[in-house]
Amino acid sequence: MLGELRKCCVNIPQRWIFALMCFFALFNAYAMRACLSIAITEMVVPTTIAEDILDDTCPATDVEVPSNETVQIKGTYEWDEYTQGLILSSFYWGYIVTHLPGGMIADTYGGKYTLGIGILLTAIFTILTPVAVYWGDSDALIILRVLMGLGEGTTYPAINVLLAQWTPPEERSRTGSFVYAGALIGTVYATTVSGLILHYSSVGWPMVFYVIGTTSIIWFVIWLLACYNSPRDHPFISKNEVDYLKERMSEHTHEKPPAVPWRHILASKPLWAVIIALIGFNWSILTIVTDLPKYMSGVLKFSVQNNGYLTSLVYLCMWIGGTISSWLADYLIAKELMSMTKVRKIGSIIALTSSAIFIVAASYAGCDRALVVGMFTIGMTIMGFAFPSVMVNALDLSPNYAGTLMALTNGISALTGIASPYIIGIMTPNQTLSEWRFVFWILFGVSSVSNLVFLLYGSGEVEYWNDPEFVNAEYERRKKKSIEEVRVA
Repeated sequence: MLGELRKCCVNIPQRWIFALMCFFALFNAYAMRACLSIAITEMVVPTTIAEDILDDTCPATDVEVPSNETVQIKGTYEWDEYTQGLILSSFYWGYIVTHLPGGMIADTYGGKYTLGIGILLTAIFTILTPVAVYWGDSDALIILRVLMGLGEGTTYPAINVLLAQWTPPEERSRTGSFVYAGALIGTVYATTVSGLILHYSSVGWPMVFYVIGTTSIIWFVIWLLACYNSPRDHPFISKNEVDYLKERMSEHTHEKPPAVPWRHILASKPLWAVIIALIGFNWSILTIVTDLPKYMSGVLKFSVQNNGYLTSLVYLCMWIGGTISSWLADYLIAKELMSMTKVRKIGSIIALTSSAIFIVAASYAGCDRALVVGMFTIGMTIMGFAFPSVMVNALDLSPNYAGTLMALTNGISALTGIASPYIIGIMTPNQTLSEWRFVFWILFGVSSVSNLVFLLYGSGEVEYWNDPEFVNAEYERRKKKSIEEVRVA
């Protein structure tokens, strides 16, 4: 049986299979994370808007109800905007906790099981979501979302470790962008499928969590059979592909690098620059992923079905932007038309500052639904330039410590996932245009400042402390110094 599989699969480049499976890892991770953003619009009783602010809202013209029918108020749970903000942000309370341990475990033992088990646990908690809500209302849902975050916290660090083992430098932009785009397509899937389920399913919102959780469990089974920590471990990979990857990656990627050089890592200006850039990016993307469905529903008054379609369109366009820009980035680097650093910085300008301009413009389009969707679509399309820039930059700095660096960069920047929904929940109690406009101006400010820091201090070059010889020499030097100090004492 094993021989037949080897004969069948040996001619398929296994780094492509790996990239596809990592794509679906993020696809499922973000589907489980994002489905609540759509489902919650049907779970809660709608906000009652006071008469004195009706002029600052949009009319509900998306669905016409015959005059002889009774309009039923959707929703069961009376969770105010503050409570909804806590629910949506609680995922990130657990998410940031397992980033650093997950990165260090993946660096030491490999990313396969670190990634796979994290997704499996999140899938189980997703399926249990309806039970938790029925049993313990919002408190139980918050606890379950924290547990989901703990499971998913290992995702990006483990994927970065695997990318460092499977992706040569000249393919890094497009492979990394393809893999990271799984987050967008997963969100598209979640919002589209959730909208359809909420519209057609007799079971209602619980079916959203059953379907998306089950899909992730199916991925886990395939992942165990198809993917491995490195090309050296893969039973079906061709010798040509192993030799190619070894040749292209041997300079900066080592099988067993020394212990993490924390002192040098924490003093690295390029590393802190990408952390700050990712804070700006995550503030933008998490604001949109978590709260765009609420904006579409609460402010623009789209129906739940159209909400799912239009939100999906926005994410789909971001994926298109990320795909096109990643191929362009790799072309410029491979042809030596631009340095790695310049490619990363130009991408950050487009992804952070330029996209934020269109998002702010959407809030000034008022109730012109077509124009609002157009502005969001353009803004999110060019936000896709973050994938071949700030999203892959940690891998540029140190392939040997890819998991630890991703844990630091994505873990610290994920704090925005706690702050953003909480702040938005406080700032938008009435779901009005003026309240949301201020939210988008904050997004613009955070994105622009973080982009400026990256332009000043960011880099696309490998850092000196990635070299095992340097780290070992530094360790020996400090060891001798300690021995001499003991002798003198």
